[in-house]
Amino acid sequence: MVYQIQDVVSFLSSVAPPAYQESYDNSGLITGNPNMEVTGILCSLDATEEVVDDAISKGCNLIVAHHPIVFKGLKSFTGSNYVERTIIKAIKNDIAIFAIHTNLDHVAHGVNKKICDKIGLRETKILAPKKGILSKLSTFVPKDDVGKVTKALFTAGAGKIGEYRDCSFQSEGKGTFTPSANANPTKGSIEESHQEEEVKVEVLLPSHLESKVLKVLKSVHPYEEVAYYLHRLENAHQEVGAGMVGNLTSPLDEKSFLEMLKTNMELQVLKHTTLLHRPIQRVAVCGGAGIFLLDHAKREKADIFITSDIKYHEFFDAENQIVICDIGHYESEIFTKDLLLEILSQKFTNIALYFTKVVTNPITYL
Repeated sequence: MVYQIQDVVSFLSSVAPPAYQESYDNSGLITGNPNMEVTGILCSLDATEEVVDDAISKGCNLIVAHHPIVFKGLKSFTGSNYVERTIIKAIKNDIAIFAIHTNLDHVAHGVNKKICDKIGLRETKILAPKKGILSKLSTFVPKDDVGKVTKALFTAGAGKIGEYRDCSFQSEGKGTFTPSANANPTKGSIEESHQEEEVKVEVLLPSHLESKVLKVLKSVHPYEEVAYYLHRLENAHQEVGAGMVGNLTSPLDEKSFLEMLKTNMELQVLKHTTLLHRPIQRVAVCGGAGIFLLDHAKREKADIFITSDIKYHEFFDAENQIVICDIGHYESEIFTKDLLLEILSQKFTNIALYFTKVVTNPITYL
């Protein structure tokens, strides 16, 4: 089967919806023609000139990177910096670049889950679930059509709560209406008042799926005019948000845990606050810069919080309540390229998939 760039974009957008990215982010297709046939995919943490060279050498015309090479608007393409040079080289060689950044950070099976898996955490959950990204749909369906309508809504992405799917609340009642002379009623007769035994069906759905779910509802509902209510909710979406927290199978003393962390995450060095001389079992993590989640880690009673890019004065905020550990930005997210390859291999079995061996870490250690 032949796949185009847009097929890969569509699939990855279903895995980590663009609606979940932060407002400052620039996830999505950055260079490349969506209609171009895919010859191979190179997975990388960053898109740099060297990574583009690697893609060319491997016969790949699509780079899927975690970090966007372009975060803000470019006013010139003179090659005066590495961003412009990377974009120029990609365009000249017909290399598409796709970024999947904070949207992949925020899904339950994303970057932070990969870190949790690397260090053996179980019973994981989102550390700071996002609010304002769920909606509730209420609609009114004739009794005989409830099964057909709810099945279609579930297939469209509604009715999923955590590990439960096909979730709805249904209550019975009577609908009343009088069709006008211009109506084409499924039930009742023109200009005659009618009562119909109906079921009120209520389902939750991700807000970014509103248009899709409503389109499906209107296509399968038997009525000419579909009555519904759609409300945005403040409920936290437990499967979407920043960071993750989980438990070790059995506790480790602090030094043993830090040694395990260095080994499993392949670290040359790490920085941490004063050890508290108590076992480590509950662990909070956030790939990239995550110190903004420290209070969440404390509320979850984590013994240690692992992240990166911590400033000097921010270490003081541990306040002897928790161990804070900075493992480096690159080091915290480098296994994202493995994650991307794993995700892509579920769908694109006949496309050559690689992860780059180019080290894009701008920091070196003595």
